Amino acid sequence: MIRTARPADLDAIAALHSRARATYYQGRLPEEAYGGAAELARTREGWSRAVARSAADGSVLCAERDGRVTGVAAFRTADGETTLTQLHVDPDHWRRGTGSALHAACLDAWRRAGAARVRLEVYEHNLRARAFYARRGWLPEPEPAASGSHRVLWLAVTPPTGERTGEWDVLSGR
Repeated sequence: MIRTARPADLDAIAALHSRARATYYQGRLPEEAYGGAAELARTREGWSRAVARSAADGSVLCAERDGRVTGVAAFRTADGETTLTQLHVDPDHWRRGTGSALHAACLDAWRRAGAARVRLEVYEHNLRARAFYARRGWLPEPEPAASGSHRVLWLAVTPPTGERTGEWDVLSGR
């Protein structure tokens, strides 16, 4: 089940976020950058701000199975640009459709809001996430930054009918 996150979910969301990040940061960044009590508290505070946002500014969605949060996604709209800021699935629930269901729910929300395209940044070494987004039509920034640890991807939000728009043509080079 996909639902809107509630303040009562914050501990579960922060813990899930930390477990998921550890899978791709471990061995690449110092552990204090993604783990430990201080980072967990900082992560929880960030999620608290996201959950408290007004619906006009974005949303946090949870995937829940048997009463347990198994995935989370957050997006934000500011200055006319929508950004998928987070999408994490508990590693114990990978390959079960949780990420796909969260992505589909986000896509539905973006369509309802009239977003033409959405931006995200993905950690360069997170090959699992990069493949996930590629399968869903996300395209890399035409000219990637020369440095940095993240890649910018864009998704053209097509109408529910699946009709292609001029925006899609620009993003895909078609």
